[in-house]
Amino acid sequence: MIRNVLSIAGSDPSGGAGIQADLKTFAARGVYGMAVLTALTAQNTRGVWGIHAVPAAFVADQISAVLADIRVDAVKIGMIANAEIAEAVADALAGHERVPVVLDPVMAAKGGASLLKRDAVEVVVERLLPLARLLTPNLPEAALLLGMPEASDHDAMADQARRLLALGSTAVLVKGGHLAGGYSPDVLVSSGQEIWFEGKRTATPNTHGTGCTLSSAIATELAKGAQLVEAVAIAKDYLAGAIAASDALSVGSGHGPVHHFHRLWGTER
Repeated sequence: MIRNVLSIAGSDPSGGAGIQADLKTFAARGVYGMAVLTALTAQNTRGVWGIHAVPAAFVADQISAVLADIRVDAVKIGMIANAEIAEAVADALAGHERVPVVLDPVMAAKGGASLLKRDAVEVVVERLLPLARLLTPNLPEAALLLGMPEASDHDAMADQARRLLALGSTAVLVKGGHLAGGYSPDVLVSSGQEIWFEGKRTATPNTHGTGCTLSSAIATELAKGAQLVEAVAIAKDYLAGAIAASDALSVGSGHGPVHHFHRLWGTER
């Protein structure tokens, strides 16, 4: 049976991140993808020029329409934009606690533009984190959620992951891509376990949408029935391949996208 996965996130017209990256990931990983838009953005590989949030009530209507008709096997939540949308998403998902939710707390674009209003952080923590099977912040996002300085080593990463876990999600994956060095360490923390994933860093500027892609790939594997550790491992392997093959694409002059279909399109360049 082909699984159905829903993304609740913002749109990236350049196609590298947001809903567009999520749908590409779903297709590449063999599930049926659905999308609820929370915001429209004007962006490309060089930055974000504008954000137009969808009215919170209409975000809720989109979610309700999908849930009323279609079996949803997993949910990925990305860009939320503001507190009203965060509340609407939490309310719309109430009563569907058995569906695994992967929450990627998108708070800033690769170029530094803010994608989440400050007053929304508290709502995300209080309303959305308890719904999450997995929270997937990068180092700046983890620091913002906790109100702490950004982690700069493995010990600080693990400490912040444990602190985030205490806020209510079932598990936390803190991503260490912002650390210096030749490896990009991620730490997965849940009740009673701490697992490190040490990935070799690929020297490329093409990292636009990596967080969106990873969280969507994890949601996909959870929808297929994988256990959490397996889902993270499979998703990280897929993303590593997508990053390594990204120079096969010629998209933009800034942070280019990863190659979501690298295993399907072959190696021709």
